[in-house]
Amino acid sequence: MTVPETTPETTPLRIHNFRAYLVARFTMIVGQYAMILIIGWQTYTIARESGMSAYGASGQLALIGLLQFFPLFLLTPFSGLAADRFDRRNLGRLTALLQLLCAVVLAAFTWNEAMSLWVLYAVAVVLGVVRAFAGPALSALAPNLVPKSILPSAIALSSISWQVGMIVGPAVGGVFYEIEPALPYAAGAVLFLVAAICLSFIGDLPKQKPRGPARPIQQIREGMVYVWRNKMVLGSITLDLFAVFLAGATALFPVYARDILQVGATGLSQLAMAPAIGAALTALWFSFRPLKNNVGPLMLMAVAAFGGATVVFAFSTSMVLSLAMLFIVGCADMFSVYIRQSLIQLHTPDEKRGRVSAVSQLTISASNEFGDFFSGSLAFLIGPVAAVALGGVGAILTVGLWAVLFPVLRTTRTFDPPEELVETEDAPEGTMPGKQTDKGA
Repeated sequence: MTVPETTPETTPLRIHNFRAYLVARFTMIVGQYAMILIIGWQTYTIARESGMSAYGASGQLALIGLLQFFPLFLLTPFSGLAADRFDRRNLGRLTALLQLLCAVVLAAFTWNEAMSLWVLYAVAVVLGVVRAFAGPALSALAPNLVPKSILPSAIALSSISWQVGMIVGPAVGGVFYEIEPALPYAAGAVLFLVAAICLSFIGDLPKQKPRGPARPIQQIREGMVYVWRNKMVLGSITLDLFAVFLAGATALFPVYARDILQVGATGLSQLAMAPAIGAALTALWFSFRPLKNNVGPLMLMAVAAFGGATVVFAFSTSMVLSLAMLFIVGCADMFSVYIRQSLIQLHTPDEKRGRVSAVSQLTISASNEFGDFFSGSLAFLIGPVAAVALGGVGAILTVGLWAVLFPVLRTTRTFDPPEELVETEDAPEGTMPGKQTDKGA
């Protein structure tokens, strides 16, 4: 249930609940992805120092990605239902505290120079479980905090905070690791604590239970059926799934930093910072000049640019060129995420947002964590350069194919949801859109 139209606010940032939410979401994502980068670096370094070849160590990166994805894959349908049935603030607080515990464990093992592959594997599994519940709860919470008149701005800001945090996190992790290897994990613990505290500052919200079937399995199925039937939502979600799944180069940053560009941990942090800067500047642009027209075609163009820059990065042996291409990758990724997340949230009724957000997260996890497994496995088979280049080409081909399979992506000009969805959300409970109520009959 979204907040009623009772306030004259013109921007979500003037609303206390939303400000607390935004800080919590941003700090949690920064902490998550700072840890993920260092987990990958430590995994690759330990594997190489144990005598593995670059190809073999890439396979260990693939395993880390798989261990994070598998619990997400199994639990995401249930976590989406949990986000629709339980207090989303409490779910968010619980996941923040569990991630804090993971960060403390990693910091302790790193500080005592006792880190091993088995510790990294175990924490990767726990993080996969925690993030399965964090994503749907936080994504579905944002529309509950503001009046409908400024909901598009709230969704955009929420999406921007998530995307900027996802890319800034690795940059922060790389810089801190250069100072002290345990510092990224210690900083992550502080960030997760801040997230939990901020979520506690969000006031009481109206409770919203899923409409429709009462049985949990039927409710899960209802959410999936909605995604399947809504071609705008399905096309937007799957476009990200296949494009980022194929063209994700982040998992192989340790390979490029250590063995291709030969820039070490300092270079690793710079590689992570380049897309962060591109994403941050793009987000800043949208905060002053929000996109209003030709949103569908521009999303397709942004994903194509993402793939093209990835191809150039794959073959680059120049640090300057590599950083420039990753900057473009960050800009293009933020551009497409801003459009995609706004379309998905605005084209989904509130009582289904948790479950639809869960499906969206499942595809994001498939493209990120399982994409890491795919990239690492492909690098193990054909080498890292060929794997990244092939992925970039695949992302470009995906854009062309999706433009044909989902023509709604080519024809969508604005973020406005369909009229029937607006009527459904505005209609009193127990009535049908377009029908008279008993009052005044």
